[in-house]
Amino acid sequence: MLRTQKFASDNADEVRRLIRRNPWVTFVSMTPSGLVASHYPTLLDEGDTTDISLLTHLGRPDEEYHALGASEILAIVQGPHAYVSSSWYDEGDVIPTWNHVTAHLYGVPEILTDDENFEVLTKLVNHFERGLPLGRTLPQDDPGVRAAARATVGMRLRVSHFEFRPKLSQNKPEHVRENIIRELSGYGPYAHDALADEMRRWGEQYPEDLERGRGYGG
Repeated sequence: MLRTQKFASDNADEVRRLIRRNPWVTFVSMTPSGLVASHYPTLLDEGDTTDISLLTHLGRPDEEYHALGASEILAIVQGPHAYVSSSWYDEGDVIPTWNHVTAHLYGVPEILTDDENFEVLTKLVNHFERGLPLGRTLPQDDPGVRAAARATVGMRLRVSHFEFRPKLSQNKPEHVRENIIRELSGYGPYAHDALADEMRRWGEQYPEDLERGRGYGG
């Protein structure tokens, strides 16, 4: 992720929102054997009101590959993203880009007990099954379910620091941003309603970021 201050944000509430809306998270560890990456459904720990904290589970033996608990790991949360054509800009502005909302979260993971892990698995299932007309829950005392749960390892990641980039054309004039939003909301090959909504929402809620971004030009 490009580490410029042009689009950087320290808005922890927006990071929490990003996690809630994008629960498929990439976990990256540097181990003695090299880099290891895995992808798992993840929840924001809503009970932790002081920090950004993630709850997830890993299938065995991923916890060994990651050497979990030995050192810091990186969790990548990716929100809406799409190509932005320079044909949507003013005449003479010819360099396209890629808009996105991304967070890199860092921390040393905590390995959960079997009971804590089962609680996390139950929360995950309940979260994704809610709203379904025939949504299911995990039987708490089913031996088969308990055996399957033991094939996974629960993990909590209390985030020690993060890098957050809502790159949403903040550096463009307002009329150009409006045109980008129209194009993303249309029917072209790069239409992306979720990104258009995010650009619109960010401009309404954080106009100061647009002013700051335009100060960089380009």
